[in-house]
Amino acid sequence: MKIHEQYIQRCIELAKNGLGTTYPNPLVGSVIVHNDKIIGEGWHKKAGESHAEVNAINAVKDKSLLIESTIYVSLEPCSHFGKTPPCADLIIKNKIPNVVIGTIDPFAKVCGAGIQKLKDAGINVIVGVLEEECNELNKRFFTFHTKKRPYIILKWAQTKDGFIAPLSKEENKPIWITNKYSRQLVHKWRSEEQAILIGTQTAIDDNPKLDVRDWSGSNPVRIVLDRSMRISKENLIFDSSALTILLSQDDLDFSKSIVKQIVGLLYEKNIQSLIVEGGSKMLQSFIDESLWDEARVFKGESFLKEGVKAPIMNGKLLTKYKIEDDELKNYSNYD
Repeated sequence: MKIHEQYIQRCIELAKNGLGTTYPNPLVGSVIVHNDKIIGEGWHKKAGESHAEVNAINAVKDKSLLIESTIYVSLEPCSHFGKTPPCADLIIKNKIPNVVIGTIDPFAKVCGAGIQKLKDAGINVIVGVLEEECNELNKRFFTFHTKKRPYIILKWAQTKDGFIAPLSKEENKPIWITNKYSRQLVHKWRSEEQAILIGTQTAIDDNPKLDVRDWSGSNPVRIVLDRSMRISKENLIFDSSALTILLSQDDLDFSKSIVKQIVGLLYEKNIQSLIVEGGSKMLQSFIDESLWDEARVFKGESFLKEGVKAPIMNGKLLTKYKIEDDELKNYSNYD
């Protein structure tokens, strides 16, 4: 089994190359092995383009070896026609005798059907190799399809004395609490997620662009809460660098809890993952309603003495490490 784990781990590494570009599809990597040697590998790069298994098979120079090979794939091969033909059919067509799969696809159109199709064709199928790691790889995709909501990441930076912002500012721009390396990391995170959410006050006070200017990748969709249509059209969130979705009184009932309404609307819009970078009140609402999956909390070296208090975190601390003088803590909402 250890050799299977080695090749599925390689599938996971390959799949991560598609982080931020495969929406609404999952991250998938595939490796083809003949006589303990990798002869082809690939990953899914973008929705509408070839799936991982197709790219791996196409990478094999001598196709005659396929009938004596094993194909490894981090996620169950699809069995339905979407924008591309079923990968299960391609494996059967190429007479690959062995298939090793990391985890089952929860998507209703697949969900075991790909595995059954392979078995019906007489192919030897092994399922559940590094299953936990493969599930973690596609936590966004799985959360969207099983919980009917986006995968939600909370993110904020607080001073050493527990504030996220001063009570008032002279200019409409951010007050930086963290160093440039932490800020670059945040831009990397933005490139990996499908959307980013802020509230009215953050949009007005900070006039953020919410882009990935310090990293290479796509800008997330900007989701902005505007309770009373107070945000100026001159605000940077309305530039052409990314799509902006404004949520106002036309979309939400502000007399009720808005967090569940926001999450429901984003599910309808096929948003699979969301970073919440709003103010303390918005972040605390997600925490209080337990509508979040992970939180990434920076603590800088500065002091404010007074200001807007940071949210109160109740999750499980997973990791803690330093980025120069900053401290970054990662929390999970699950035991």
